[in-house]
Amino acid sequence: MTETPYVGDFLKDSPRNWGKWGPDDEVGSLNYLTSAEVLRGVAEVRSGEVFTLQVRMGDPGGDPVWPGRESIQRTNVMDEGFFQRGEGVETPGGAHYSDDVATLYLQASTQYDSLGHVWYDGQIWNGYDASTTDGAMEKASILPIAERGVVGRGVLIDVARHRGKAALDKGETFTHEDLLEIAAAQGCTIEKHDVLVVRTGFIGSFYRQSAEEFYDGFLEPGLTYSPELVEWFQTMEIPNLVTDTIANEVTLEPSSGVTLPLHSALMRNLGVAFTEIAWLEDLAAACAADERWTFLYTAAPLKVVGGTGAPVNPVVVR
Repeated sequence: MTETPYVGDFLKDSPRNWGKWGPDDEVGSLNYLTSAEVLRGVAEVRSGEVFTLQVRMGDPGGDPVWPGRESIQRTNVMDEGFFQRGEGVETPGGAHYSDDVATLYLQASTQYDSLGHVWYDGQIWNGYDASTTDGAMEKASILPIAERGVVGRGVLIDVARHRGKAALDKGETFTHEDLLEIAAAQGCTIEKHDVLVVRTGFIGSFYRQSAEEFYDGFLEPGLTYSPELVEWFQTMEIPNLVTDTIANEVTLEPSSGVTLPLHSALMRNLGVAFTEIAWLEDLAAACAADERWTFLYTAAPLKVVGGTGAPVNPVVVR
C-alpha cells in the first residue's frame, strides 16, 4: 500500500500569492473584490429576489457539522417560566423578557474559514509563523474578513442538477473543467473575480436522511486537487469558494490519500476565502427556473477576535 505523502511535499510546486498585497495582508484574494467588482455584482440584480444561505442552527433534527464537532447548545436563562416561579428580574413598568446563552463551535454552521485555519511547514497564509495561532489567531484570523465584508458577482454551478441527481454520491469528484462544462451547459460564464458557488446537494441530503446514514462512511463529494485546478483558480483570481459541503472539497484526495489538500493549496497558498455548509437548495431552484445563474453575493461573518472561523448568513440578491 502506497504511503500517504506529506502535504508539504505533495504541494511543493504549488503557486502562492504571499506578499502580493503586502507583508501585512490578512484577507488574501478578497482583495480582488474592489468597488468596481461590487458594482459588477449589483448589476446582476434583476428581480429583487433575496436568498439567505445559512443552514438553521440548533434544528431539532440536528445540524450538519464536521465529524467530532457538535451543534450549537442553546439554553434559555430567562423566560416566562422564570417569572411565574418568582425567579425573573422585575423591571419598572413590569414588562417580561426572555434571554438565552449558547455554546458553539464557530465552524459548526454555515461559516467562513479564516485564512490561517490550515497550514503546513510551520507557516500560515502570507508566510506568518504558525505560532501566531497559539491561544488565539494573531494573524489571518476571521476578524479582518469580517470587518471587510464580502460583496461581488456570484455564479452558481449546479453540479448535482447537471448530473441528474438530488445530491452527489459520497466521494464523488469533479474538476474545474467540469465546472466550465456545466457553466456552458447552463448558459453562463465563470468570469474573473467571480464568487464561485458550487452545489453538490450534499447539505440538502442531510435533511432527507438520518444522521447515521449521512455520517456512515463519511467521505464528502467535491472538487479534487490537481495542479491545473490550482493554476485555474490563480489565473481566474477567484476570491471566494462557496459550497454546500462541510469542507469545500472531497475529503480524501483520491490519488494520494491526502486529507483536504485544497485547503492548503487554495486557502493557505493563494488566499482564497472558503465558505462552507451553505444552503443552496432554494437559490438553485430559482436559478434553474429562469436559467439565470448569476447574482449579487454578499456576506459578513461574525467579528470574532482571534477566531479561526465564524458563522455567517450570506445574502444573495437576484
